[in-house]
Amino acid sequence: MTREPNTPLFRIEGLRRIYQVGEVQVPALREVSLDLMEGEFAVILGPSGSGKSTLMNIIGGIDVPTEGRVLFRGEDLAGYGERHLTRYRRNHVGFVFQFYNLIPSLTAQENVEMATQISEDPMDAAESLAIVGLEARRDHFPSQLSGGEQQRVAIARAVAKRPDVLLCDEPTGALDYATGKIVLRVLQEVNQNTDTTVITITHNAAIGGMGDRVIRLMDGRVREVRENAKPVSPDDLEW
Repeated sequence: MTREPNTPLFRIEGLRRIYQVGEVQVPALREVSLDLMEGEFAVILGPSGSGKSTLMNIIGGIDVPTEGRVLFRGEDLAGYGERHLTRYRRNHVGFVFQFYNLIPSLTAQENVEMATQISEDPMDAAESLAIVGLEARRDHFPSQLSGGEQQRVAIARAVAKRPDVLLCDEPTGALDYATGKIVLRVLQEVNQNTDTTVITITHNAAIGGMGDRVIRLMDGRVREVRENAKPVSPDDLEW
């Protein structure tokens, strides 16, 4: 479908998430309201415990809010039943986590094909591996790949579903400095070349420089939202 720029992909209104731990209520999100736009590269910054993973899980349909709404192209995710949420995750959302979650006994291409088998309009696995620069490694097993290469396979697996949004949870957290930059460059290229909205959560403030917009969370609240007039290449980031 044609995606209009400067249109909210997600509209988040008054979002609260409270977890019950024994007799204690622990607030993870407190009145979070913001828009996440079609086609943008958004970076959500915050230290551990700031609520960023909870926010990502709610956007991704993994968790549900205690109060408030998350509108996906105008539809409230809270109104989705479990079956509808499963279809939403399967057809609209790609996930990339800090740890790669590849199946050791499958090759890179076979790992990607696991995702294409459950998608309505998947990309060819070889094509998605080419997007992340690993077409020559498609017959290698995870044990034969570096950490950065494994993360790129994980990105290819997520991209192969042709998702509307790619949710990345600390995608460079397990990688060294140079390899992390390679993975960030791949994410930027996916955003620019496939029209996929990319939302990356991280504690690394330097990564904010490559985002179209940066949202800073602290204690479950949005403390700052800023736009970058000229997002930088990951090659120019320093941390």
